[in-house]
Amino acid sequence: MVSDEGGGSRAPHDPAAVREQLERILASPEFHAPERGRRFLQYIVEEMLEGRSEQLKAYTIAQAVFGRDASFDAQSDPVVRIEAGRIRRALERYYLVSGSSDPIAITIPKGGYSPHFSSSKGNANPGEAADVQNSGNKRGSLDRPIAYRDLLLPIGVPALFGLIAVLAIIRPLEAYLSTPKAPPAPAASTLASKASIVIEPFTALGGTREGMDFAKGLADQLLAKLMRTENLVVLTHDRPGAQTIVPLFNLQGSVVVEGTVLHLHVRLINGADGAVIWANQYDRELRGRTILDVEDEIAMQIALEISNSRKQSAASPDR
Repeated sequence: MVSDEGGGSRAPHDPAAVREQLERILASPEFHAPERGRRFLQYIVEEMLEGRSEQLKAYTIAQAVFGRDASFDAQSDPVVRIEAGRIRRALERYYLVSGSSDPIAITIPKGGYSPHFSSSKGNANPGEAADVQNSGNKRGSLDRPIAYRDLLLPIGVPALFGLIAVLAIIRPLEAYLSTPKAPPAPAASTLASKASIVIEPFTALGGTREGMDFAKGLADQLLAKLMRTENLVVLTHDRPGAQTIVPLFNLQGSVVVEGTVLHLHVRLINGADGAVIWANQYDRELRGRTILDVEDEIAMQIALEISNSRKQSAASPDR
């Protein structure tokens, strides 16, 4: 269970620079997060900059961002924890793909919901590093007390080279005298013994924001739940070489939101011949419920139906 504690992150001296970095992230096409996730990130960053990090707990975030009432219980409703995980992954992807040279890194350390701000060199407060360096230069190297490691260095280096020389003699003898071991089975054989499935991007019909958010969020939920299904390998749709692993199934779907009613069509396709192995339709009333709750419910039902489907096993080439 994720703790609600803030984690002790500190804001840098210049809140304007942090807000500028936040806007840069939100405007980037490489930051993949739905609207509710963007509200979540904006809220926790502003609260941190305003000095209210102690209020960044699941209960307050659920009410301020997700519209939950005073009866919210984080144990039975993990909406804040799930969204925090999504934003952590979205931030990691952003900084790997296009934000590696940004002046400030915004992260959400695990164990809480308080954001952490660091410079490009990893210092939460760039001025502190300069102060420490200047202080060290003023003292001078001659004033530094002799550390325990300084006494061990003249002994440890020759001992290390001696150990390397001994190992260089022993390892060939060990290889010569020991009984040859059978080579391990290739990893490909393990994958081949399992059914693999590709979750394709769901199509949002009608062009509504709610439909697009639901399509993206449902794909993420399905990825997490199907990964826990026994004898099933989950592949991303844009993974190079994904078609080389067989048997391969494709999970496709389309969603449309009409007023407060959501309609979802899902189908499982045999990648070998394009045959529809399984299909279902889900209709949900959204009034009084959040999109995240509906995503979690439907994703769980789809994962159970796919794992229990005998048609998938019957269509496998191993049968």
